[in-house]
Amino acid sequence: MRSDLRHGFLPALPVVLAVLALSGCKFAPAYQVPSFEMAPAYKENALWQQASPAEPSAVPEAWWTMFGDAELNRLQDLAAAGNQTLAGTLAQLRIAQAALDASRAPLLPTLGVNAGGTRSKTGSASSGTVDANGNVVGNTSARPRNVFTLQASASWELDLWGRISSGVDVANARVQASADDLAAARLSMQASLAQTYFAVRAAEAQLAVLDDTIAAYERSLQLTRNRYTSGVASAADVAQAESQLYSTRAQRLESALSRAQLEHALAALLGRAPADFTLAPTASLPEAPVVPVALPAALLQRRPDIAAAERRVAAANAQIGVARAGFFPALTLSSAVGYRSSTLSDIASAPNLFWSIGPALALSLPVFDGGALRAAVNSADANVQAAAATYRQTVVTALQEVEDNLVAAAALQEELGVQQQALVAAQKALDVTNNQYRAGIVSYLNVVTAQSTVLSARRSLLDVRNRRLVAVNILLKNIGGTWGAVRG
Repeated sequence: MRSDLRHGFLPALPVVLAVLALSGCKFAPAYQVPSFEMAPAYKENALWQQASPAEPSAVPEAWWTMFGDAELNRLQDLAAAGNQTLAGTLAQLRIAQAALDASRAPLLPTLGVNAGGTRSKTGSASSGTVDANGNVVGNTSARPRNVFTLQASASWELDLWGRISSGVDVANARVQASADDLAAARLSMQASLAQTYFAVRAAEAQLAVLDDTIAAYERSLQLTRNRYTSGVASAADVAQAESQLYSTRAQRLESALSRAQLEHALAALLGRAPADFTLAPTASLPEAPVVPVALPAALLQRRPDIAAAERRVAAANAQIGVARAGFFPALTLSSAVGYRSSTLSDIASAPNLFWSIGPALALSLPVFDGGALRAAVNSADANVQAAAATYRQTVVTALQEVEDNLVAAAALQEELGVQQQALVAAQKALDVTNNQYRAGIVSYLNVVTAQSTVLSARRSLLDVRNRRLVAVNILLKNIGGTWGAVRG
């Protein structure tokens, strides 16, 4: 090492060591997950159990396969690749990851190399002296001058007060929140797709019921016309039969419209234009999986929206450290070495060497800023409180959703059995009424009433089945995918 370089650097060495000892200090408060007072027992306690906290687990893959529908499985695969909401959320995650990379960059020295050349001229012709003959001697003119430079430089801002590392903590928590947002968006899309698919199949089942009913009503109308021709039935009976048939045909048109619009909704969830998507119709609904007798509360811990809300609290907490560090100066170590010459050919020769070395102290310690730094700290504190409140409300909402759909799934399962009994009774009443009408014991109005009751019971049964599918589907979404152990 050259003696002049050594002598220039050694006096600054204690300062460098002192500031290095301070590096890594942070002013962010120690982070704690916001507390939330859980009730000792759940309202629907027959179906829900308290559980000890555990590590959050990821949303299980292909949780919708519990419904046992191959077409639903195929549509979920298509949606994973084509849904544009997911694509946008994935882009937001990539933005957050890029911001994290950028926040880490100042932790390392910055190195740079530059080369340049200038040609310049300064001043004017210098005045000479006059000899005995009156001639000017020593008269010179300023000549253009070339300067060529080749230089390498390095700088490094020491993270004395944790401003940079706290910023990294902020960016890292935001990346985690964005990843959870992506998981939440994917789970929501999957549940929406399943719910829409069930609605399509329910509409198709309704169409099948209406087609059967229309065929039965057409036979009843023909029978009534025959009886009218024979003088057994009245014109009013024929009119009632016709009215019932046309009304049911109108209901079928309405159901067909609903089915078409639901198919369009499916196409949108797949990221396709409705004209590019067709779902082959069936006349059956998938069966809802059986809900266990009791579910552990720990399942809530894998809900990605709750995880995202908690990570935003952590990000806000780390931002306090960034704001507090603004009260303290920044110290940047810098150095440069290179060559400077008027001729390019010998620029790298020893006489043309130049260098400089720090530390260079960049002091940014405002005497008066109108309270801007204090306001930034206060704002960061308030952001933590706001994020914590959002987190707690997310937990409350999650508990409500689970409780709602737990009781809905149980109630609808019971209602399904009752509705099946109602259909059996309605069909029996219709058979008796038809026999009585043929025997001339009752009027056709009794037949119309019995037929309407059977149609209503069949449609209600389908409606309950669909509602139970939806309730179980949303319950699975509420608890993050499945109620069983997560399979790898």
